[in-house]
Amino acid sequence: MADPAHLGVLADAVLALHAALAAFVVGGLVVIPVGHWRGWRWVTGWWFRMAHLAAIAVIAAESWLGVDCPLTTLEAWLRLRAGEPAHPGSFIGYWLQRLLFWDAPAWAFVAAYSLFGMAVAAAWWYFPPRARHDT
Repeated sequence: MADPAHLGVLADAVLALHAALAAFVVGGLVVIPVGHWRGWRWVTGWWFRMAHLAAIAVIAAESWLGVDCPLTTLEAWLRLRAGEPAHPGSFIGYWLQRLLFWDAPAWAFVAAYSLFGMAVAAAWWYFPPRARHDT
């Protein structure tokens, strides 16, 4: 059996990964037009844009289907196995949790993620990614 202290650290790491993913999705939509106007070639790179599109597509699909994010489920499972409450007790864990998880009705998340997904699709139209062979 794993040491509960290690499981708590793993739960914090999953939460940090979750926050990084959220920052990638939100920040990605900000840097795409800014980078396009500033001539940053990486923001129109195929891999960056596909990863960004895939991330918001999965998030929106989870909200439409009413499915919890696997990272949320994994973090909660690790915390319970560590003997901690589902919400982290550490300072960083507390603030990451407050940043990521909002108390709102499910329809608000479906609407927000759907609108965000449409904004990402619009970014594909207005700032298209480079073709794979165009490096």
